[in-house]
Amino acid sequence: MQGRVHLGGALSGRDIEAVNKTVSGLMKLLFPNPDSPVADTDLEWIVRLALESRRRVKEQQKRCFKSEFRNTHFSYTLGPEGVEQFVSTPELHSDEAIESDPLPPGQIWAASMGTPETGPGLFRIEVTSGPGGGVKILNQPAAPAFRESVKIGEQNLYARAKEVVGDRDPREHEFSIQMRAIDSDKSGSGLGLPVLVSLCGSLLGKNTRGGTIIVGALNLGGSIETIPNAIRIAELAVDKQAQTLLMPVSVRRQLNDLPDDLWTRISIEFYKDAADAVFKALVE
Repeated sequence: MQGRVHLGGALSGRDIEAVNKTVSGLMKLLFPNPDSPVADTDLEWIVRLALESRRRVKEQQKRCFKSEFRNTHFSYTLGPEGVEQFVSTPELHSDEAIESDPLPPGQIWAASMGTPETGPGLFRIEVTSGPGGGVKILNQPAAPAFRESVKIGEQNLYARAKEVVGDRDPREHEFSIQMRAIDSDKSGSGLGLPVLVSLCGSLLGKNTRGGTIIVGALNLGGSIETIPNAIRIAELAVDKQAQTLLMPVSVRRQLNDLPDDLWTRISIEFYKDAADAVFKALVE
């Protein structure tokens, strides 16, 4: 495994020793001939299984000694150019939970402002990229409001490429985007900034911060639009057990009326513009 797999910084010396022993045992069982080549896909499966098993032990230790074993975000990187991958356990994972583990590149949790009838809603946005051009929405039929959010996010990516993705050329990539609505608001309106963050994360190959919900409506000119119901969105984030809510700084005064008990249950961070939001949403 040495040289091909790099284990993440959350693993202690004991964790690394346990994972290495598990990997070694599985390798001997599955590939008894030491001279047999092991494909990256097989090695990755073995490493993920070893990390999952060790994390399960660490999660139980965390229940007893939270301060000592608080960092259980186990991860690995396969190959020198690989993207850091985080490993959860099945009993901790839920497709509708705001987990503390960083999300893969292009995946984010976002909140919309919703309508007076539905209220704000939680959305999962997932983007993948490859050679080509343009943005393809996988949801069919796509809600008109979400289609508009994607258009705004795409145009801001092209217009501000130097600010948000550096020397990468987004026009040389084809993006596939999928939205999943968790709550009663299915429109996908006002998600231009989360879409932009997803596109940037996919293009840069950077994970999205774990436990984070991103909020922000963009216009085609790149300005952040007004959010009229910031407190209701904060209440939604607390209900979904998010750890961090990333919002435009323009809502700060609204949040003066947020109850004290909610301030203690979530961290609210602010961004000044779209580029700042991308920088704060993605893992360095």
